[in-house]
Amino acid sequence: MRYAIVTETYPPEINGVALTVQSLEHGLRERGHSVDLIRPRQTQHSQPAPHESLVPGLSIPRYPGLRFGLPATRTLISLWNLHRPDAIYVATEGPLGWSALRAARLLRIPAATGFHTRFDRYMRDYGVPFLQPLALRWMRHFHNSASATLVPTEALRDELESMGFRFPLRLPRAVDSAQFHPARRDDPLRASWGLRAEDLAVIHLGRIAPEKNLGLAVRAFREIQKRCPAARFVWVGDGPARGALAKENPDFVFCGLQRGEALARHFASSDLFLFPSRSETYGNVTLEAMASGVPTVAFDYGAARECLRDGEHGAAVANDTADGDEAFVRAAVRIATDGNLRAQMRLAARDAISVLRPEQVAADFDTILQRLAHAGKRHEQRLVASSTAHE
Repeated sequence: MRYAIVTETYPPEINGVALTVQSLEHGLRERGHSVDLIRPRQTQHSQPAPHESLVPGLSIPRYPGLRFGLPATRTLISLWNLHRPDAIYVATEGPLGWSALRAARLLRIPAATGFHTRFDRYMRDYGVPFLQPLALRWMRHFHNSASATLVPTEALRDELESMGFRFPLRLPRAVDSAQFHPARRDDPLRASWGLRAEDLAVIHLGRIAPEKNLGLAVRAFREIQKRCPAARFVWVGDGPARGALAKENPDFVFCGLQRGEALARHFASSDLFLFPSRSETYGNVTLEAMASGVPTVAFDYGAARECLRDGEHGAAVANDTADGDEAFVRAAVRIATDGNLRAQMRLAARDAISVLRPEQVAADFDTILQRLAHAGKRHEQRLVASSTAHE
């Protein structure tokens, strides 16, 4: 089969969408398929790989290193007339994504979209909650233009269906448990954070931005610090809120963006992961922490609801109660101050996540795209038959 993937973010950019798309692309290739990747040019001198087509893009304000693609409907039509894919996956809802759906519709190529980001919830975090209904309508129109919308959990599938999204399908996630592994714990790295072997390293990994509810992570750590004065809070990632956070908390350790083995060493070298975000569609970092043997405190939705057992692998805090923030802080303090409990959770979290295999996700993704392709061919055959009958 020949597939096309259209995305406005891709490594070396570091975010959950970019890494998920790359994993899906590699998985299809490993299954023997041809995959064409269409994405924005990330630097002026970027050179495409043989299977890539680069289109113009612009930087995203306040997010250095991230770009969105400009409209490219004519370019995509020309490309897909020359090398017609059997099915298309559109990973992002930006101008390039809209162009891909438009081109697919004009060429009658079946397309699936990926629901990766809750832009509607971001409206509250950026101080414009009145735009939330408009953002939701925009997202619904985008995804309903495709033959299917791929989501990572049953809960999200049901939620979107109740909000008028017509074709949500669950595609589970997995984690590279060879890359993220407790054996990558690095004592010299911990020492560079100012920690002794017995001291506590609390970590936050992800975009440092308002939508991540970072104030709650800071509150939880300060309560931990009252009981564990030698604890350090390590931040891996970057984003528009980093400067203010560092200024207000000079004792925090900021490690910037980390990739590959370095990222895995940072995770495995920590003792507790605080993930207070309420705006994720999934939260791949939860799986990465668990695979690294790091107890995790997160709200009970997305990856935490799917994989994290409260009291066994960390804490899955109720997301819909009035005292959710206080419960998050209590759970963080309880785990941080109980070394025996953390040791048990470390082993249990690793065991729970090791059964999730990226190869199975690729197989499921392949099955979905093949079904769309075959349905599209049957539809084309019916159109041809109808046209012939009326001649």
